[in-house]
Amino acid sequence: MKWVKTFDQMLEKLSRWGIVASLFTILLLAVSAIVMRWMGQSLMWMEPLTRHLVFLSTFLGGSLATSRNEHIKVDLLTKLIEKSPSRALHWCHRNIVTVFCFLVCFYLTRSGWDFYLSEKEFGAPSFLDIHSAWLVGIIPAGMALITLRFLNRLLLSIFQGDAQ
Repeated sequence: MKWVKTFDQMLEKLSRWGIVASLFTILLLAVSAIVMRWMGQSLMWMEPLTRHLVFLSTFLGGSLATSRNEHIKVDLLTKLIEKSPSRALHWCHRNIVTVFCFLVCFYLTRSGWDFYLSEKEFGAPSFLDIHSAWLVGIIPAGMALITLRFLNRLLLSIFQGDAQ
């Protein structure tokens, strides 16, 4: 299972560096847009690019949250299970939740991919002559990243037991 850990660490670094680069670029573009407005100038592509980078940052942040088990979840049953001394119950609950999250994210990745293919066929160039399909491609790519993180969590939990 060393390859799963190595792959997970690679995804962690990709997400971490991606979000740093994305946030730095967002900050740079936003400040530049503000300064240019003060001077009575504007570049039409800055704000849409900033919005898409925020979207990308959201998926990268979701990937980081998933790796730390800090993703959005409903903790109704978790509060009851935490009180149980049974390690097997904790393990089963954790893996059932992870499988469910993996399946939902897998479905969303497939739906995002279908949306990307539709946009590729019927879309048009957007700002900076970037085709809208590339911009929409953030959705399946981001969801695939989160899906892989859930798959890695599941594999590590199954093969390492309570080590997580």
